[in-house]
Amino acid sequence: MIDKLNAILTNKKLSGALAGVSIRLAETGEVIFEHNADKRLKPASNMKLFSGAAALETLGVDYTFTTEIVAEGEIIGDKLYSDLYLKGNGDPTLLAKDLDEMAESLNELGVREVKGSLIADDTWYDDVRLSEDITWTDETQYYGSQISALTVSPDEDYDAGTIIVAVSPSDKVGEQARIEVTPDNDYVQIMNQATTVSSESSEDISMERKHGTNQIIVKGTIPVEASRFRSWVAVFEPTGLALSLFQQALKKQSIEVNSVKKEGGKAPGSAKIMVSKESMPLKQLFIPFMKLSNNGHAEVFVKEMGKIIHHEGSWEKGLAVVTSYLSEIGVNTETLCLRDGSGMSHVNMIPAHEISELLFQVQDKNWFPAFLNSLPVAGVGERLIGGTIRSRMEGTAAEGNVKAKTGTLAGVSSLSGYVMTQDGENLIFSIVFNNYLEEVEDLEDEIAVVLAEHRFVSEE
Repeated sequence: MIDKLNAILTNKKLSGALAGVSIRLAETGEVIFEHNADKRLKPASNMKLFSGAAALETLGVDYTFTTEIVAEGEIIGDKLYSDLYLKGNGDPTLLAKDLDEMAESLNELGVREVKGSLIADDTWYDDVRLSEDITWTDETQYYGSQISALTVSPDEDYDAGTIIVAVSPSDKVGEQARIEVTPDNDYVQIMNQATTVSSESSEDISMERKHGTNQIIVKGTIPVEASRFRSWVAVFEPTGLALSLFQQALKKQSIEVNSVKKEGGKAPGSAKIMVSKESMPLKQLFIPFMKLSNNGHAEVFVKEMGKIIHHEGSWEKGLAVVTSYLSEIGVNTETLCLRDGSGMSHVNMIPAHEISELLFQVQDKNWFPAFLNSLPVAGVGERLIGGTIRSRMEGTAAEGNVKAKTGTLAGVSSLSGYVMTQDGENLIFSIVFNNYLEEVEDLEDEIAVVLAEHRFVSEE
């Protein structure tokens, strides 16, 4: 095994690059192979193993997030004599249909008119929307969405703070393409510069959100009779989108409001809950979080931990909770640099040795089954099982065997998790590659397959 691993690590793709590898026995934690495992490297989304473990330990597998409609006034007749607050408490799984149901519940309480203002309360977390190392070009991408305590997802992938923009061809060449936005809203402004072209022409659609605005410019060409093109776009100030969608939901229920305060505010302490919506528990939320590598979920978990433990929903306080937990379980935090929860930062630095140490230490936690179940499974095509490695290592001993978290940034690739050898020995592995010029996922897969095929006891 060691000779095979060393051979893989001399591949020309890694010439001039950095490779950190750490492999342990899962039962004892004994290190059986390491290569540059003490070198601090960018982990990309392997950072989610750290923030995720800390969240399960701190919050618990049954932890839920709530969204509330609160007011301090009374309902007299069919009128609410009070401001009405839509109060977010961090739920990253809130959908437009949930807001519709909450408005319907308000209707069932007899409210037909709000004499005060409709106000969004996102003060559960601080008002810093992006972690400090998010780049300008990432800000409009779904993986770089802004973090708010009041935010809405467009579908059940739960990419909170984003919308889906779908472009379809019109019936005739030369006409403007058709555009559909999910959830339907008037919070964003679509500038449609996309054209339908002949079937022989190529599809070339691009989308750009103008910085600091919700003006989304759609450009390019789409062939007639082509399938629709979809893209997820992060909105500017997701609290405003949630408020706008709730305002639409109230209109559907014929509930009138005196005014809408776009700037938001804090609900008074005397306000009472009129309607509430509870999220799925953390153990269920971990499936889209880990399987699909959802960055927004990781950052919400960090802020939630900061709020619960230090009464401040910020990256600073949340990462302090993560660091404290890691130190408690034996991870050497002196050698770490943690800047966010998702791994988007190019300033995060973690040695492969500490990743494998984390994966060893968490095995005796009562929440470990939920953690393990959330990891992508190699070669299993179902999206919410195989996740980000569903099309990798197919037809090998690693298929259905390797359970591991991926990580990808420009010049960064990582794969860390669990695998069983041919003779039933469970192994923990962490592979982190930095500063390569050619794609290296195949080398990660080769290492994982070598481990899956290995026999500690030679056959007689």
